[in-house]
Amino acid sequence: MSKAEALPLTEAEVRPCCPPLNERPLTAEEADEAAAMFKALGDPIRLRLFSQVASHVDGEACVCDISDVGVSQPTVSHHLKKLREAGLLTSERRGTWVYYRVTPSVMASLARSFSISG
Repeated sequence: MSKAEALPLTEAEVRPCCPPLNERPLTAEEADEAAAMFKALGDPIRLRLFSQVASHVDGEACVCDISDVGVSQPTVSHHLKKLREAGLLTSERRGTWVYYRVTPSVMASLARSFSISG
């Protein structure tokens, strides 16, 4: 089985959830989308899991490599599901293991939300 290689994103492919917070007030839809991401990251276990995936070699982590966060495996699976539902992670099953990646536009979107223009 060959491993697919991720292509780098161009600026045009990054769809931010919302404009920088100091640019203009958020619309209701933008606020809902951003709040879902921030809510998912607001849990310390989910934030640690997200960080482990984002900082893992090649930006991809097997669930077997990120399960040591002080909670049971079913709880880890629950938190990873919440991160996927919030659009922060994607997953792919390979054999018996599931591999996680940060959704490509998420890091740029989160960074852009807090960037200060002018």
